Order: sequence, then structure tokens, then C-alpha cells
Amino acid sequence: MDVLGIDIGGTGIKAAVVDTETGELKTERYRLETPHPATPAAVIEVVSSMIKHFDWKKLVGIGFPAAVKHDVVKTASNIDSSWVGLNAGAEIEKATGCPTHLINDVDAAGYAEMNFGAGQDNNANVMVIAVGTGIGTALFSEGTLFANSELGFIKVAGVAGEHYAANSVREKENLSWKEWGKRLNKYLERIESLFYPDLIILGGGISKKFEKFEKYINIECEIIPAQMKNNSGIIGAALAARHRLAEMSEP
Repeated sequence: MDVLGIDIGGTGIKAAVVDTETGELKTERYRLETPHPATPAAVIEVVSSMIKHFDWKKLVGIGFPAAVKHDVVKTASNIDSSWVGLNAGAEIEKATGCPTHLINDVDAAGYAEMNFGAGQDNNANVMVIAVGTGIGTALFSEGTLFANSELGFIKVAGVAGEHYAANSVREKENLSWKEWGKRLNKYLERIESLFYPDLIILGGGISKKFEKFEKYINIECEIIPAQMKNNSGIIGAALAARHRLAEMSEP
């Protein structure tokens, strides 16, 4: 089943048509700038133009940078606070005529990794941790997602983990890979002491530089870099929308 996947980020919005059976992109990826301020009206206008670009009339899946419950936005960090409480799926469907399902962006990336990437065929307890501007998490047990885990806010050294060990912190404080790697390890140790995952898949832009800090990571569970890279949000959002459609079709 082909689904249009859209990944909404703090700086850019990316989209492509996805074959949800294989995880392959059926089209070239299309990208537009995220509007600032990222109000509902402004973002929906960009999303609508992307849907028109693909001349798309069918199901749309969107990875969104917030906690999302039944298509209702619950939090706002890199988006305007006016999103909170809005049924964004319904609003986008109203604007475009396309059935739309939203999912947290890291949960979307996790779906892609679990179905087509580093977590494929793994039915253990798996955590996908995306390290970038902040730290986002997706938690899977026996292949089932526990949505909106938001574990970047677990405290390490007295502050939220993402304020201590995000890649943006490394850049802002000009930390060496050793200094930052040890910080990330402390965060991962804290996660491990609370959840005891069997596998951690490290995602986000930092996953491309895993070899630079891998030797500073010393935790009990296996940790590997994500495989799906820049397309994970698009692919996972499309897959989540297909799953949601299947659930709604069940008697």
C-alpha cells in the first residue's frame, strides 16, 4: 500500500510516497522550509502545498515534533504553542481532503527502524533514541510501540537528559567527542537502570558519527546506530498511518 509520508521538523518539512510493504520511497523526496513561527495555519499551508505537489488524494501519515494522542497535539517545543489541544489530523484532512494520521516524530523513526532497519525482526525490548537538537525516544516491546515516551526529560546530573547530552549541547559547549561521549553514556546508564532494554538503536544525525564516540559508551545492553537515516521519519509516518487505517477498519 502506498502512503504519502511527511516528516515535520524544526527547520524543514520532507515528504515522499512510500511503499509501506517494503519501506522504499516511490518518489523523490520533496522538502520545504518549516515556517516561522510554526503556527497551525502556516504549517498546514505548507503541508497542503506538498500534498498538491504529489497530486495526492489518498492516505497521509505525518511525523510530528510533539507528543500526539489520537491525532491531538499534546506538547509544543519546536512548534508554536497554539498547536496544543488541536486535532491536527482532522484539521489537515479538512484542508486537503486526504485522510491523515499523526504520530510523534521519533515514534515514526522507530517504526521505520523496527520494520525495515536496525530493529527488524527483533521482538525483544528495544529503545530507539534520537539524539539531535534534543533527545527523543521510542519504546518497543515485542514489536509493539509504547507511544510518546519522551524520555529525553529524564534527569541526569540534576538536569533533563537532553539539556545534558543532546548533540546541540555538544556543539554549544564545544565538547570533545570524549567529553560528550561520557555525558551520553551517563544518560544511557540512567535509561538502562530504569528500563533494562535489550537493544538501543541510536538515531538522529549523530548516528552517522557513531565511530567517533562509540568507545566511550559502556552499558550492558547492545547499542547500534540506526540504519534508515534521513528517510526514517517519512517511512515510519507512512507505515503508522497504514497501521492506523487497518485498526479503524477492524470490526
